[in-house]
Amino acid sequence: MLKKALSLGLVSTLILSLSNVPVVSASPKAEKDRQRTEKVKAGIAKLGVGKEARVVVRLRDKTTLSGYISKASEDSFVITDLKTGESTMVAYHNVTQVKGHNLSTAVKIAIGAAIGAGLVLLFLYLAYSRN
Repeated sequence: MLKKALSLGLVSTLILSLSNVPVVSASPKAEKDRQRTEKVKAGIAKLGVGKEARVVVRLRDKTTLSGYISKASEDSFVITDLKTGESTMVAYHNVTQVKGHNLSTAVKIAIGAAIGAGLVLLFLYLAYSRN
C-alpha cells in the first residue's frame, strides 16, 4: 500500500513538473534579420559620417564595398569609394558585416598622451646628458 502511494505521488509530481515547462521556440528568421539590421544601423551611427568614417561592408550577395560613409539616413547609407569617388547607396537590411577603420576618441587620446610623454622623456634625457 505504501509503495503504491509513493509511486503514485512520484508519477503525479513528474507529470506536474513536465506540464509547467515553458515552451521555447527559436527566433524566426525575420526577427534575426531585424536585430542584425538594428545592429548595423547602430554601428554606422557610431562611426559617423565623413572621410574619417572608413568602412568595409559585406553585403548579402557576397560583394564587398570599401570607402567612407558620406551620408546616413533612416533606411540606408551611402559609401563613397576613396579611389574613384563613386557613391553607392546601401540599405541596412542588405548588410551582413561592417568593419570600421577609424580610431575611437579614447585611442586617439592615448596615442597623443604616449607621444607627449615620449617627447618629455626625450627632452629630459637630452637636458641631463649635456651636464
